[in-house]
Amino acid sequence: MRKLVIIPTYNEKENVSAMIDKVLSLDGEFNMLFVDDGSPDGTADIIRERQKSCPERINLICRSGKLGLGTAYIAGFKWALDAGYDLIFEMDCDFSHNPDDLLRLASRLESDADVVIGSRYVRGVNVVNWPLSRLLMSYFASKYVKIVTGMPVCDATAGFVGYKAEVLKRINLDRVQMVGYGFQIEMKYTAWKHGFKIAEESIIFIDRFAGTSKMSSGIFGEAFFGVLKLPFRNVTK
Repeated sequence: MRKLVIIPTYNEKENVSAMIDKVLSLDGEFNMLFVDDGSPDGTADIIRERQKSCPERINLICRSGKLGLGTAYIAGFKWALDAGYDLIFEMDCDFSHNPDDLLRLASRLESDADVVIGSRYVRGVNVVNWPLSRLLMSYFASKYVKIVTGMPVCDATAGFVGYKAEVLKRINLDRVQMVGYGFQIEMKYTAWKHGFKIAEESIIFIDRFAGTSKMSSGIFGEAFFGVLKLPFRNVTK
């Protein structure tokens, strides 16, 4: 099966080259697609330089500015489907998600799942280096999603996710409304409402050591209020 890892970037010059080295070294033969939102620090230039030595495995979409996490992934999903990939993964560039875990996520998609989540909360709380306030916000956000939507997922806000191509083909990507971290909730909820099987693989999430977090109160607010609307929307159209 052809596998693609989609990584949105904005000012990730400290991490991007090391991430390329790590993902391309994995035995599972994962190709990469970066979606860069006009990083002023030269992230895209680093990716272009790395493409020269491995153009068949490193791909890049450049956008004009910060257009939102959700729209970056949707652009990546459409590119991946057009290119004929079978398994498509979302992952951060800052090593908070361990690239080695891609192998376990891919294995679940190849065996018994349609969507697989690299979950911080399926077996206790596996988060390192977060302040207590952010940890509580994230943990109880997933509890909140479960109560409001009924979706049986422990880590609804997770950004380390793998999809079979058929799931992304079934979802109407142009109707996905949330663009921040609420996008992660909406995608999982929509897949679940379509009847796809969602599995969770326990991971250890380690907060970034380099670069700057993209979390903001506006992103959190969009997710909080967007979740309230989800049960009243027909997301399977």
